[in-house]
Amino acid sequence: MVEARGLRFEQVAISLAGRRLIALDCTVAPGEVLTVMGPSGSGKSTLLAAITGTLDPVFSMTGRIRLDGRDLMSLPTEARQVGILFQDEYLFPHLSVGANLAFGLKPQVRGRSERRDRIEAALAEVGLAGFAGRDPATLSGGQRARVALQRMLLSEPRALLLDEAFSKLDTGLRAQVRALVFETARRRALPVLQVTHDHTDAEAAGGEVVTVG
Repeated sequence: MVEARGLRFEQVAISLAGRRLIALDCTVAPGEVLTVMGPSGSGKSTLLAAITGTLDPVFSMTGRIRLDGRDLMSLPTEARQVGILFQDEYLFPHLSVGANLAFGLKPQVRGRSERRDRIEAALAEVGLAGFAGRDPATLSGGQRARVALQRMLLSEPRALLLDEAFSKLDTGLRAQVRALVFETARRRALPVLQVTHDHTDAEAAGGEVVTVG
C-alpha cells in the first residue's frame, strides 16, 4: 500500500497540565495550506514544536504526525525534513547574503562551484541575482524575507511551517511576500502549516482554517 503524501495529523492532541490546547485529525496535501488561528498562548507555536521535534516536556501529546508516510515522532529534529519561517528572518549579520544561504545547503552538495551555482540560482529565482556578496544590513525588509525563504528551501524540506511569518511586514510588503511563499509552496508541492492571529493571512492561504484557544 502506497502511503498518501502530505503532512498527516492522526488524532493529535496536545495538553498542558491536563488542559487540552490542540486537537487535530487531518491531512495537509502537497501544495495546500492549513491555517491554525488563535490568540497568544493558545498552543499554536506548541503545535509547530511538536512537528519539529522540539516540544517542551511540560506538554503532553498523543497521536502521530506523519510526513509523506514517515512517522516524524521517531525521528530527530534534523532528520524530519521540515522547513520553518519565523516573523524574524534570523540572517547572520556577520555573513554575506551568499554565506547565509550556504547554511541551507545539504552536506551532500560539495564543491565550491556547485555550491555557488545553487546559491546564485536561488537568488535569481526571487529577483535577487547578484546579491550574494551583499551585507544583509543593506537589504530591505522584503529582500531579507526572500533570502530567508530561499535559505530554508535550499535545505530541500518536504513540508513548510509558518510561525507568524508575515506579522512584522507592512501591509503592502506583507501581501507581496505572502504571495511569493504560497506560490512557491504550490509550485514545489510542499504541504504548509501556517499559524497566525491575522485573518488576512488565512484568507490569502485559501485553505482550511482551524481556530484554537
